[in-house]
Amino acid sequence: MHINPYGEDPVRLAVDLAADPPSTAEELVARCRAAGVTDVPEHDVDLDDVLAFLAEWIGVVDAPDEASRAARLNVLLADAAAYPRLTDHGGERWHVHYRAPDLPLAGVLRALISVGTALHLTGRGMHRLGRCAVDECRRPFADVSRTGRQRYCSPVCANRDAVRRHRARTGVPS
Repeated sequence: MHINPYGEDPVRLAVDLAADPPSTAEELVARCRAAGVTDVPEHDVDLDDVLAFLAEWIGVVDAPDEASRAARLNVLLADAAAYPRLTDHGGERWHVHYRAPDLPLAGVLRALISVGTALHLTGRGMHRLGRCAVDECRRPFADVSRTGRQRYCSPVCANRDAVRRHRARTGVPS
């Protein structure tokens, strides 16, 4: 069951881009398209603007409490969101955009990720962003689990930490 499918995809894109930032505008465009962003402008791709936004967005992930998280996200929303409007992108299914038309890619991502994050957090819980519990990793993640108790960025880190804890309990050297 999808509690909030609109918020999940943009948040997953934000996590992907923040955890492994693109090094070129071409890579950014390719990853956005692969993630399902269909209205990627062919021009106006400013990688530095996107990377600066992602650094601000990571501040939302790293907020120490719910009130701080909301305040940081509200700043991003104020910079990004416009009145909601319906669009069909010239023939696609109708859906809602929370941004002005004809924005450069940095503006599209700022609005998409900010609104998506707000919908994700309000729909699933304000605690549903975090950093991997493995000290050597610390990659960001969006908790889309059914239980809302995700602690790791991936099954690999979860398994690695479980093995580490087991060995510590049983006295088996690492």
